[in-house]
Amino acid sequence: MSFAPDLLEGRVALVTGASRGLGLHFASVLARHGAHVVLAARDASALEQARATITEAGGRAHAVRLDVTDGASVREALADAACSVGVPTIVVNNSGIAEPRRLFDTTDEDFEKVLGTNLTGAFRVARDAARAMADAGVPGSIVNVGSIVGLVPAGQLAAYAASKAGLLHLTRTLAVELARHRIRVNALAPGYFETDMNRAFFATPAGEAMRGRMPMRRLGRIAELDGPLLLLASELSSFVTGHVLTVDGGHSIHPL
Repeated sequence: MSFAPDLLEGRVALVTGASRGLGLHFASVLARHGAHVVLAARDASALEQARATITEAGGRAHAVRLDVTDGASVREALADAACSVGVPTIVVNNSGIAEPRRLFDTTDEDFEKVLGTNLTGAFRVARDAARAMADAGVPGSIVNVGSIVGLVPAGQLAAYAASKAGLLHLTRTLAVELARHRIRVNALAPGYFETDMNRAFFATPAGEAMRGRMPMRRLGRIAELDGPLLLLASELSSFVTGHVLTVDGGHSIHPL
């Protein structure tokens, strides 16, 4: 799938959790389409490697250390970005953690840790980034990375499911409030995609059985998130806000 390489030319895009995995992929996609990306995560050495990966491929990237659970860290990262490359007008709230446990084994601390990163952290980044856009008088787009688990329950994921369900409704709420500032807020809700972390599980009988319940009988390919991301981040969706774009091959319309 190809798009205009200058689709995001002149835009500054902040991606949280960008040092590896899906966050790094999202940042690379935005950079390939013209954005100057700000890579934000906690691990400074991994961030530098990510920055090198993007710049060696011809993109523009700046790295900032950011811990979404720390308000001061978020403010400092946004200030660094604004001073170094400009106010981010695209924000991809990708930071997230999951700690699967049975309900009776989930402690208060476990629950609060997941919500603190996945929901409160995303709120904090969205609020402070939107304030910077509003103060600068520029329009923008915030894309929250949710999950189909925020739409359909799954076992042993009470904290993760609650955080992602909350994030999807937070998306709608922020969209209403920020529309007057010309800031759009949407969410991606991915299903199961093939990654290094889940490849072994999907080779087991349980994993094969899950894949067999998916309407398309396969996992998603990471590149299949590129189009949805670019749609929501760019002016291609200039009249779309408060929308949850499910990218799961129909999985969420079947029991998980």
